[in-house]
Amino acid sequence: MDAFYASVEQLDNPELRGKPVAVGGDSQRGVVAAASYEARKFGVKSAMPSAKAAKQCPQLIFVPPRFPRYKELSAQIREVFFEYTDLVEPLSLDEAYLDVTENKIGLNSATLIAKEIKRKIKERTGLIASAGISYNKFLAKTASDMDKPDGLYVILPEDAEEFVAKLPVHRFHGIGKVTAEKMVMAGIFTGKDLRKKSLEDMKLRYGKSGQYYYNICRGIDHRKVQPTRDTKSVSAERTFEDNIYELDDVTEEVDRIARISFERYKRSSASDGHTITIKMKYGDFRQITRSKTVDHAINTEEEFTSIALALLTEDLLDEQGIRLIGVGISNFRKDEEPETPSQLTLEF
Repeated sequence: MDAFYASVEQLDNPELRGKPVAVGGDSQRGVVAAASYEARKFGVKSAMPSAKAAKQCPQLIFVPPRFPRYKELSAQIREVFFEYTDLVEPLSLDEAYLDVTENKIGLNSATLIAKEIKRKIKERTGLIASAGISYNKFLAKTASDMDKPDGLYVILPEDAEEFVAKLPVHRFHGIGKVTAEKMVMAGIFTGKDLRKKSLEDMKLRYGKSGQYYYNICRGIDHRKVQPTRDTKSVSAERTFEDNIYELDDVTEEVDRIARISFERYKRSSASDGHTITIKMKYGDFRQITRSKTVDHAINTEEEFTSIALALLTEDLLDEQGIRLIGVGISNFRKDEEPETPSQLTLEF
């Protein structure tokens, strides 16, 4: 979806249409969750501090997020996907992979299916989507970003090698900003440059990601579309207007955030979590986490919060103050039933 959160706000409020809009807080501590294309012209983008965004675009209109509304529209969009295939792998509320090799309408053109999906999304929700079409996840994802907004970009198998060779490394899905900068420092600017490196060199430079980089610069990606994705963790966090310094204040916030996190845990599809984690981010943006794992499933708010609070100690405090606290639960697994002893048998 194109600028999904911001587009929803412009859809629901005609007065915002054609204007630079940022979804997120407008305070000094706020962060832009999404920016309209009008705002992007000024360099405003997601994850940018709100203060910086307002400086770059003084006429920027900040709108608080409305996640229930985004989820509602996301569900409508996914209903469109399922009219064509059950192999739908959501990445977020506004993005998904679809495998349409075998589809419900018997159409043998992924491009025509993408056009139909884009049209139906516009008709049913009033929102604009972009689509990328290719023979694997990496190329389809890359294609989806090539012609936004309202894009439809196809990378054919016979064109993939040349396409990837010319692609700048910062546009490779899966290569982050820091890694891309390191590659450029090492003289690796494009897929063609990356392709010159051996697999051993890739693994030495980039660890576990080396194999992935070695493959994608050759247009290879064997990952399948996974129609079900297990939840790895459920959490809640808060960034404070002013840093907090006292243990009593930290304790109060951890208790409050843990209760919010527990509510999300109970509403989610996850269950039988065994590990509680707290996260602290300090005034200088250093971050630490602490976790505790128990041998049984955590299913009550009282135990959830008490474990989180037990992780707090004086040494967590810092002269820089704490600007963010997060509390989450993970390690979802069923408690194993004890095995019943059985008599071994020997054949003669």
